[in-house]
Amino acid sequence: MKDKAFAVRPRALKTPDGQRTLGFLYSMTGSEDTVVCTMHPREFNGTPYLVPDILEAGCACWVQAPRSIGNDLRLEHELAILDVAASMAYLRQQGFRRIHLLGVSGGAGLYALYTQQAARAPVDRLSKTPAGRPVDLAGADMPVPEGLILVSPHPGQGKLLLNGLDPSVTDETDPFSTDSSLDPFDPHNGFRSPPQSSSYDPDFIKRYREAQVRRVQRLDDMAKEIVSMRSKARATVKGANTAGPVPALVRKQAAHTPVLQVWRTDADLRCWDTSLDPSDRKVGSLWGSDPFASNWGCIGFGRQVTAESWLSTWSALESNASFSKCGPELTLPTLMLEYTGDQAAFPSDMEEIFSSLGTSDKTRHKVRGNHHGHALSEGEEPGQVIAGRHLRNWLAARAAA
Repeated sequence: MKDKAFAVRPRALKTPDGQRTLGFLYSMTGSEDTVVCTMHPREFNGTPYLVPDILEAGCACWVQAPRSIGNDLRLEHELAILDVAASMAYLRQQGFRRIHLLGVSGGAGLYALYTQQAARAPVDRLSKTPAGRPVDLAGADMPVPEGLILVSPHPGQGKLLLNGLDPSVTDETDPFSTDSSLDPFDPHNGFRSPPQSSSYDPDFIKRYREAQVRRVQRLDDMAKEIVSMRSKARATVKGANTAGPVPALVRKQAAHTPVLQVWRTDADLRCWDTSLDPSDRKVGSLWGSDPFASNWGCIGFGRQVTAESWLSTWSALESNASFSKCGPELTLPTLMLEYTGDQAAFPSDMEEIFSSLGTSDKTRHKVRGNHHGHALSEGEEPGQVIAGRHLRNWLAARAAA
């Protein structure tokens, strides 16, 4: 495509809840009747690697930025899908007959939730976030897409974090607190320093997985308590005209939005023991092969969140943006491309996602590559290139249908 001319048109859109979102429309002819949209709920890349393949397939491509780039603090998926709704309505107005949603990694869960809600009757859509914030999906224009494309998806960001949470944390305010019987990085429990593979026994794995759920529940309880306290304070402030003056402390409590620091979120046993859920991956996680840097460093999934963003995005128990909740209602044609060396989503996760899809028109391809589609061995054809061919073929078949 590098020798072919194409145009890029930026467009700022107003969302149904009055916020702003930005998108870029890529086109080679200006007369395409099909557009492929791609968006991640918190990340933005102006030219994702599959854009050239989409244009080569004769389609336009819409690349959208989320309202809060690089920020987990206020990421509530029920609001993020209003960003998607704004772009869908705009693209329909531009005359596109077919709109396919391309969800890469965390974008897959976002588009799954959007598509589920768009396909429902307005009265049956979600009316609030898991934290109780009202959201008017019923009143939003939410066009239904014609197809769904999932590339290196994971079951949902909540499930992703559940699998990665270190359950040996005993005190959420102390990043060094540890129950040694559950420590995944203790040699006594089977850990080996990379590049060696660890080896965890079945009893440890069972106890570990059960304890991960308990830690999620503990964090959920903390988040719900924060929401409850602030809601009570806000109700007091709101009723001030009839109940008399509101103490300054209550006004502060009504405004206060604590930031939760969630440590040690890169401890999926499958990252360190490659005999579990075996694939082409190397020892290590999406963040690298040093678990101490990724668990006690400043970078990691869900590291800083508000109570609202935790419950909506990162809680496996509360988040609505998961394939276990959305998949059965996804009845549109779907293409799923999985990378066999993925260190964020594993074969059993892929099977769970594909099996959850309610459509009978679904296609699945396994592609050698890591989570980002990079080659696993020197001199090997990159997974991105192979994935691009599969995508072009699927789009061509959709156009001919």
